[in-house]
Amino acid sequence: MFNKKESRQRRARKTRARIAEKKVVRLAINRTNLHIYAQVISACGSKILASASSLEADVRKDIANGGNTAAAAIVGKRIAEKAKSAGITEVAFDRSGNRYHGRVKALADAAREHGLQF
Repeated sequence: MFNKKESRQRRARKTRARIAEKKVVRLAINRTNLHIYAQVISACGSKILASASSLEADVRKDIANGGNTAAAAIVGKRIAEKAKSAGITEVAFDRSGNRYHGRVKALADAAREHGLQF
């Protein structure tokens, strides 16, 4: 049987394979207990075009805790703004095998609200 980590990695691998097939820019997220990170990665997968996280000084002054949905929404807004300034409007959402709820959903919704399409 798979444990929790292996199951998440298996789901992530399947998602990334599908995104790689389409050859599109992807919005990858990484979620830890204390923080959430987002990166916009080029279609070839070799270059990071924009990144945002709850560790950034601008985000830290707005929030007390980096591991909640409020922090995820701010990170989603920031990644959308940074991606738009880099000329990117359309991405594939790579949730890294995490379920689409809670912080992952908050980040995705905030990114959509601020102009990213996926």
